[in-house]
Parts: sequence; structure tokens; C-alpha cells
Amino acid sequence: MKDRRVFDRRRIRRRFGRAANDYASRARLQAEVAGRLLERLDGLRFEPRIVVDLGCGPGLQARALTERFGQARVLALDLALPMLRQARRQAGWRGRRFARVAGDAHALPLAESSVDLVYSNLMLQWSDDLPAVLNGLRRVLKPGGLVLVSTFGPDTLTELRQAWAAVDDGEHVSRFTDVQTVGDCLVRAGFMEPVLDTDWITTTYPHPRGLIDELRAIGATDAMRRPDVGLTSPARLRRMLEAYETHRRPDGFVPATWEVVYASAWAPEPGTPIRSFHGGEEASVPIDAIGRRRRAPEKS
Repeated sequence: MKDRRVFDRRRIRRRFGRAANDYASRARLQAEVAGRLLERLDGLRFEPRIVVDLGCGPGLQARALTERFGQARVLALDLALPMLRQARRQAGWRGRRFARVAGDAHALPLAESSVDLVYSNLMLQWSDDLPAVLNGLRRVLKPGGLVLVSTFGPDTLTELRQAWAAVDDGEHVSRFTDVQTVGDCLVRAGFMEPVLDTDWITTTYPHPRGLIDELRAIGATDAMRRPDVGLTSPARLRRMLEAYETHRRPDGFVPATWEVVYASAWAPEPGTPIRSFHGGEEASVPIDAIGRRRRAPEKS
């Protein structure tokens, strides 16, 4: 059977693992988006008992969630073990600590209907099966639980994509999912009252190389599965950087555009079906909600 996976998750794990030590100081965009995502909890009358920070990185948001929900137990979950080691520093020795869990978003090591809030900042774009991930979140969320996520939309890194297009026909920038597809996946997974909105954020650099260095420093370089493509030669990279210069602004800086999609939705009551993209439906019902049929008394 042909492997239909787009991303190499082992490569993703290695790259983010190598970036763990410097991630917190270099991931300025991720920190900005995390703040905007947390603001979406303001005004909600919602006191979760179990919170999962999915794709927690070095644990900055797990710490923020612990401080925000003082009575909750927070689980920081990430694919890369070095990130979880960094997260241990954020947990600290004073005050309430959060637990750290190694796991894959495609196979969550969590019990069914065990979580009140799943928070995930800029992790879903690394999934090549968004419906499966959202179905997994639906499985672990309690009825009435909340999923709150951010991911990148298709306009992200459009300048970099155009610069590479001037060099060759290869696909050097990862693909990103549009807001309509994210919403459709949430509905198909059975989530209720989805709310989605989009931001466009621009970061700037003195030279295009600054963007490339930043992406490498945080492990966010291309991780698509293309065994037929070798390493990028210095000459091709130089041509791409020269092509990027066409985007230089009057203020002397070169920009990078990021389309950020924010989404939230509520988990439904047990038994609400999940509509698969491949056809068919499935539903999950707690065993204690299933009645037992009594046998009619035998006639003598």
C-alpha cells in the first residue's frame, strides 16, 4: 500500500528536538500567536479540571495555563523529548507544577472523555491528517469540553514560496490548510458551535537570510516526505535569496507573511457521530449509558 503521509514525523521530532534549547528565545511569532490564542479564553465561564497543552514545546503556555486555571491539572504533551526537558524548567519547583507527557497528536495517549480543555498553539500545521487529529481530540474531550487551537493558513510564507518558484519547480514550503477546511473538519468530527477567525501577521528582517536562520533555529523547516529531492545546493539557496530581495520594502526590511487561523469548538454529547472524510459515520457511547436488555420470564 502506498504511503500517503505528507510529513515525516521522525524528521519533525528530530528538528524540534535539536531546536529545544533556543526555541523559547527565538520563536517570537509563536509567542505572539500564543498570547492571542489565550485571549480567546477571556470571558468564558469555563473552569476546566483537566487541561492538555498539545504540542507544548518548551512549556511556556503550559505554565500560563497552570497560572490561569489554578485548580486544574495541566498536561504538557509533545512529540520531542528535548522539548519536554525544557518544559520541566517552566514547571519549576515552586507553586503548582504541570505534568509532562511524550506523545503523538495522531495517537493521543489519553483516556476517552478525560479532558476538559485541549489547547494547541501552532502545531496542527505539522499534521498530514487533520480529520484524524480532530477525531482524536473529540475522543479524549469530555462532553462540553473545549478545543482551542491555532494553525497556519495558505498565505503563510507567500514571499518565500514565490522566491523559490523563481528558482525551480520544487515544493520547498510546507502546505497549509485554509480556514474553511479547518471548520469543515471540526463539524465532521462532531464538534458544536465552531468559531473561526484569521489574522495576518508580518515579521520583518534586514535580509532574507534572517528568516531562513529563524526557521532553522526553531526547527520549523520543511519536513515533507520527498525522498527524490536532495539537499539544497548553496547556489540554489543563493538564487532564492536574491529572488526574495524583490519583496524588500521602502523601509529597508524584507517581510514574511503569516496567515494564522484560530478555531474553537465544544465537544458534543456522547453518541454524536463522527463523519469520516472517507465515508461512513461512527459514534462513541459510554458503556454505563447502554441499558441491559432483560430476558422475558419463561412461560411454564
